[in-house]
Amino acid sequence: MGMRSLAMSPLYLVIFSCFMLTQVVPQRSAEPAKGARARPNSQITVMGMVYCDICSNNTFSRHSYFLPGVEVKVDCKFKAVSATTAEEISFSVNRTTNNRGMYKLEIPSMEGIECAAEGRSVESVCQARLMGTSSSKCNVPGYKATSDQISIKSRQSNLCIYSLNAMSYQPTRKSKALCGN
Repeated sequence: MGMRSLAMSPLYLVIFSCFMLTQVVPQRSAEPAKGARARPNSQITVMGMVYCDICSNNTFSRHSYFLPGVEVKVDCKFKAVSATTAEEISFSVNRTTNNRGMYKLEIPSMEGIECAAEGRSVESVCQARLMGTSSSKCNVPGYKATSDQISIKSRQSNLCIYSLNAMSYQPTRKSKALCGN
């Protein structure tokens, strides 16, 4: 796989979105505050991106761009499993992409669920789907829904990040000048 095809692949979008998340997630101190519990509850972040597939070829090309103002519905189910508990939390929320085409859902505290703790496993299922866009130039759904994700876990701060694959819209007519046939 050449460098050019790697830069335009969905894997590149996931890596890019993880980088973007590091720019917006606040850093936590390794030391607990005075009087605080030694192990904070989990902070779980679910995020993804939406882009305009300008050439309608189901890839992020050099002419593609991230779409702000897209309405996205996120459905998640988190199930904590350990020897002493079996809890499940489900939710469905709508989010709007920011000026970088990113949507994000932060769950700051979930009592009893330590997503990155040893001895416990969190089974998660998250899916996002496009609900609508304010763009008149790029408004035909391409990748409409996603359930593929990459999870990143930090035991030190009990932080889990679930990055969903990118979704896309396409223009009503492909530009032959930009994209060729």
